Amino acid sequence: MVVPFLTLYLTSPEMGFTIGEAGIIFGIFGLGAFSGAWLGGRITDKIGFYPVQIFTLLIGGILFIVLGQMKSYYLIGTFTFLLSFFNEAFRPANSTAIAFYSKEENRTRSYALNRLAINLGWAVGSGLGGFLSDINFELLFWVDGITNIMAAFLLWIYLKPAVNKLVMKDSLHSNMIQSAHKDKKYVSFILVTTIFACCFFQLFNNLPLYFNKDLHLSKPLIGLIMASNGIIIAIVEMVLIYKLEGRRKNTHYITFGVLLVGLSFLLLNIPVHPLLVAITMMMLVTFGEILSLPFMNSYWIGRTQSTNRGQYAALYTMAWSAAQTIGPMGGAQIAQYAGFNTLWWIVGGLSIFASFIFWKLEN
Repeated sequence: MVVPFLTLYLTSPEMGFTIGEAGIIFGIFGLGAFSGAWLGGRITDKIGFYPVQIFTLLIGGILFIVLGQMKSYYLIGTFTFLLSFFNEAFRPANSTAIAFYSKEENRTRSYALNRLAINLGWAVGSGLGGFLSDINFELLFWVDGITNIMAAFLLWIYLKPAVNKLVMKDSLHSNMIQSAHKDKKYVSFILVTTIFACCFFQLFNNLPLYFNKDLHLSKPLIGLIMASNGIIIAIVEMVLIYKLEGRRKNTHYITFGVLLVGLSFLLLNIPVHPLLVAITMMMLVTFGEILSLPFMNSYWIGRTQSTNRGQYAALYTMAWSAAQTIGPMGGAQIAQYAGFNTLWWIVGGLSIFASFIFWKLEN
């Protein structure tokens, strides 16, 4: 709920920060996420995914509430770092848990099911957030914090601790490597994922600002448009993944999905009715996300062993976390000094370039 409206919050008359300053805060958010992902993966391999998820959800919820009380730019930066650190430390543990509870033949669907839950939350959060922000931005931080804390208690009540048995088998595939950092093809995958994620993250900070400042859409309408992303994913993704899983290589679907995301950003520069552009762009980027992200998860998990899954999950999460630093901060600077149209040409072109590299990884 907070993330898609954070730039609007920071640039609101109440807070009074510039687009560039808001971009730096998002950069700090990404830096904390990068650090948290690395440590979260390491700790997950040592103590297991269950306690890491409980602790990070609980602390993250408290930090959401605290961040909403901060008015000083430096305190906002400090607590944004801490919040993103604990939020992202959750992700490698969560990814490892999904791998633990799923089977190889339904793993992509398992990640898609998890994404369905996330996107239902995104749809409700974005839709409700648009209306709450019209009343008081601070409400977003309270609701986001309380739902994090509720998630921690629900996990504690309904999902008992599982022993993540680290079993080494002689029948492991030959391309499995003990250290994720020595897997050269995976490192290439991580680098190009970072490029794509830098572009994709414009969706959550600079795009809502563009809808408001340049297309002159209201905050409730922006919230509904952003919510449509989660609604479509909730309705379509599981069915589509069920039909596609196992029919082609994961990189085939990733390539096409990333290409759609690139085209969606380029679409923003077409001079037609603002609402039509916004809705069409959101539809296109949503289907690009549906085709790319679940199969990205399947790609990395397919290269792991039980003993190094946290490492692989951490690297993948770190790619997205690094993009949270580079993408929003860089995009905000480009938007402020060169305009949003230039930004959309750049991120659209980079996404298409990333699509080409993913296609090369398939061959």
